[in-house]
Amino acid sequence: MNRLLIAMSMFISSIALAADAEVSPAAEEQQSWLEGFLQSLGADGEFDADKAIDFSVLPGPFYNPEMDLGVGVSAVGLYQVNADDDELQLSSLVINGLASINGALGASIQNRTFFNQAQRFYLDAELFDVPDVFYGVGYQDNHQDSNRVDFNYLNFGLKPMWIQQVLAHSYIGVGFDLQLARASEINPNDSLVDTSVLEQDSRSVGVNLLVNYDSRDNTLNPQQGRIIEIESSWYRQQLGSQTDFEKQTLLYSEYLPVWHDDVIAWQVRGRFLQGDIPWDQLSKIGGGDSLRGYTTGRYRDKQMLLAQAEYRMDLPGRHGMVFWAGVGVIADKVSELFEQTLLPNYGVGYRFEVKPRVNLRLDLGFGDGDSGFYFNVNEAF
Repeated sequence: MNRLLIAMSMFISSIALAADAEVSPAAEEQQSWLEGFLQSLGADGEFDADKAIDFSVLPGPFYNPEMDLGVGVSAVGLYQVNADDDELQLSSLVINGLASINGALGASIQNRTFFNQAQRFYLDAELFDVPDVFYGVGYQDNHQDSNRVDFNYLNFGLKPMWIQQVLAHSYIGVGFDLQLARASEINPNDSLVDTSVLEQDSRSVGVNLLVNYDSRDNTLNPQQGRIIEIESSWYRQQLGSQTDFEKQTLLYSEYLPVWHDDVIAWQVRGRFLQGDIPWDQLSKIGGGDSLRGYTTGRYRDKQMLLAQAEYRMDLPGRHGMVFWAGVGVIADKVSELFEQTLLPNYGVGYRFEVKPRVNLRLDLGFGDGDSGFYFNVNEAF
């Protein structure tokens, strides 16, 4: 935990010093150097419409118990498809990469293209070779520290989706989802959990249907509006999937401006599965956007429901802070969700605006006997 706090405080301090409008005379030289460094990386807080894609590239440290200390790099690109539409929000391309001292490697791409007010294209892709944990399935097994199984997780994911507006703020999307997973170097430690499920490679191929109402003023960093979303996915052997199963995800998020540029954001999210579900597709709690602070992969089951709320505080310059709390639950059946033990969560984060409405985020989250430090771009929700 000490290393986690030190890494976060050092990185926040260096960025804050670079962007502060007023600093002590002794720090002016360091501020000038850091400000110049950030400018050279494209983190100028501005958008240059003359560039095909206006990129910012920022490195930063991270720490979690599985990958130990590492370095992440985020490249954020903004671009315009239709420069004549002043009300059309900017399209974005976010590329994240990571490497840690214990050999973890990974990269992800998130693309959001806005062709006009009515048509959008989303693309998510990822490739990771990282340490992971498995505590079995369900809260009773997951909560037992002695059930920990360590393994190496190789994962490839690809999810494109075309989205079309049908009514004011209302959209329908269609796409497909490809997920490949392999577990290796399985180390059961002293766990009594059955690890045989991890010995089979997983391949999930399905089609998606999305229906939503989206009145957010910006998809990357909303300051007002709401999104109500239902996404259904069907995975079938006829499409190349190893098993047949279905997935439904439900989302309600709302963003309320409260004072100056401060925002209260809150959401309720659910993920529900039926059928023959591969081990890597079980619903999870934890990670960088779902109850930050819990180790991703520890809490797994078929059904998941969570709620989280965040106060986003705007500070002078390009700085900001966030404070959040949340709670989640997992279960085998939907009817059992409200009978299970709740998993509480809270945390604090720092924000630095690298491009208009695009924030670098550093979050420190805490859960029930767990914690995590996250370096990423864009808000958690």
